Amino acid sequence: MRGNLKSTRVRFTATIFCLFVLLPFAARAQEQPPKEEGTFRAPELVELKKLDKSIKLDIRYATSNNFVGRPVYTEARAFLQRPAAEALLRVSRALRKKRLGLAVFDGYRPWSVTKLFWDLTPADKKQFVANPSKGSRHNRGCAVDLTLYDIKTGREVSMPSEYDDMTELSHINYAGGTPEQRRLRDLLRAAMEAEGFAVYEPEWWHYDYKDWRQYPILNLSFSEIRPLAKTSRRAARVYSTASGSKRVSLDCGMRISDCGLEDSSASNPQSEIRIPQLAHPLATARGTVSCPDKPHTI
Repeated sequence: MRGNLKSTRVRFTATIFCLFVLLPFAARAQEQPPKEEGTFRAPELVELKKLDKSIKLDIRYATSNNFVGRPVYTEARAFLQRPAAEALLRVSRALRKKRLGLAVFDGYRPWSVTKLFWDLTPADKKQFVANPSKGSRHNRGCAVDLTLYDIKTGREVSMPSEYDDMTELSHINYAGGTPEQRRLRDLLRAAMEAEGFAVYEPEWWHYDYKDWRQYPILNLSFSEIRPLAKTSRRAARVYSTASGSKRVSLDCGMRISDCGLEDSSASNPQSEIRIPQLAHPLATARGTVSCPDKPHTI
């Protein structure tokens, strides 16, 4: 009897330990972006409006005119990783020949906003929002939501559905709507695909850039985004190891190690710099490292 009572007490104590000690850690983990392993390019988010003034912004998530019914951004701004932004610039130039322009609803999206969308979306509509446990291509700065506008009138064109319409009308292959709506939807698709973007089929407005896998999930607010120095637009790679250590390798030949780790692949030991407080892109994606005459902000 005493043995059974003692065993029961042990199990009860273990249960209480899990509830009050382990569960809070699990809850906090769900409030953070997922940890990724592999090799990623260092982020270089570019503000679209500064790159091409003809691109109109219709940032619905900075207003209450969106599916959550309230602003989730404090600023009406749109960013993409530089290669995606430059590809979008080429799309814009091609469409101007047809007297059409691009109107952007959203670009880079902080992971915390993706988490909010997931939590607020009903189960039967989850296909229209990204699972935060996997992250979104918006979080990587390689997805853009957009439409066309008429350059002559400045008005957005009519498409088969409204933006963020979570119904079959939003599907890229939806056969309804008017012939002109479908023509414009398909014209946008052709222009985007010509420059390396792929449509997310349930949403005619959502396009992913081909290199999205090369970038990490980010959780930066718009105000935290800083441009790279003009002399430093070179590819950089960020390494996240299984032990949680981080390394950054810049193609100027330098090797930068975080957490006091040395990179055995450094061709020139003299060029290695240690940066104990370098922020990892999965957390904040910022910090500054410098090659001789080549500062890099990541």
